[in-house]
Amino acid sequence: MPYVTPKLESQNLLSKQVSGSRYFFLNLVPGRGKKNALALGGREHCNPDYAINREVYAYHVLEYVAAGEGTAVLGRELHQLAPGSVFTYSPTMHCEMRTKPERPMVKYFLCFAGGSAAKLLARAALVPGQVRRLSVHGEIRNVFEDLIREGQHAGTHTREICGLLVALLLLKLASTAEETRSAGGLARENFLRCKALIDAQAERLVTLEDIAEAAGLDTSSVCRLFRRFQGTSPYQYLLRRKMNLAAEYLVETGGLVKEAALRVGFADPYHFSRCFKAVHGVPPRSMQKHR
Repeated sequence: MPYVTPKLESQNLLSKQVSGSRYFFLNLVPGRGKKNALALGGREHCNPDYAINREVYAYHVLEYVAAGEGTAVLGRELHQLAPGSVFTYSPTMHCEMRTKPERPMVKYFLCFAGGSAAKLLARAALVPGQVRRLSVHGEIRNVFEDLIREGQHAGTHTREICGLLVALLLLKLASTAEETRSAGGLARENFLRCKALIDAQAERLVTLEDIAEAAGLDTSSVCRLFRRFQGTSPYQYLLRRKMNLAAEYLVETGGLVKEAALRVGFADPYHFSRCFKAVHGVPPRSMQKHR
C-alpha cells in the first residue's frame, strides 16, 4: 500500500471535550521515507459529554482506557470499554466513541503515520476494530506516562527514545496476548481482571452481583475463578479489601468509626464493626489514631 501524506486541515485533530490533558507532538506530517513514524500521542480525561464520530482520520490509532467506562463503535461493531481496554483503528475505519457520563474515561492514545503502521501494530496482536481487555495493566499505563514525558522534551534524541518506548509498549501487549492464549490463560486473565476491579473499586462495590457486572461476567463464573485462583470467595476478598481500607483510614486520620464505615459502603456502623473484628481480630476503635 503506497504511503499517503495525512491531510490535517480537513478534520479536527484532537477532541475538545476533554480536560486535564497532556499531549506530545513529534512529526505530524512525516516524509515519505518514514515507514511507521509516531506522530503524536497523549492522555485525555474525558468530559461527561465526550463523543467523537469519525469516518476517516489521518493516522493509525492505538487507544488504551486506564479508568472509567464507555463505548466504541469500530466499523459496525459496538464494544464496551472499561479499564484495561486496548484497541486500534485504521485511517479509513469508522470510529465512534463515547464515555459514560457517570464514569468518564481516562484514556491514552498514540497516532502512527506511514504505510507500515498496521503491520507494526499487528505484531503486538492488535487487530483493527477488535478490543482486547488487559487484566493487569499498571505497567502499560506507566509506559504511556513515560512516552508523554519524553515526547514533551525537545531534545536531540527525543524521537529515538520515544521509538524505543513504543517498542517496549508493543512487546508488553504482545506478551499479554501470548499469556492469554496459553493453557488457562483466559481464565487467569479474567480472574486478575476481577481482582484488580475489587482492589480499585472496593469502596463502591457491595455485592457479588456488583463485582460480576463490573467485570462483565456472571456471578457463578466469578465464584469459580476465585475458588480456582484465590482459594476464597469473591465476597470474602472484597470484604477483606474493604476492612483494610477502613483500617488505613482509622490509623491515618483518627476518624470516627461511622465515618470509616460509610467510606467503605456500610450504612450500619454496628454491622461494620462486627465485620471489621471478624477480619482483623480487633474492634475498629482500637485502630483509631490518638492525637
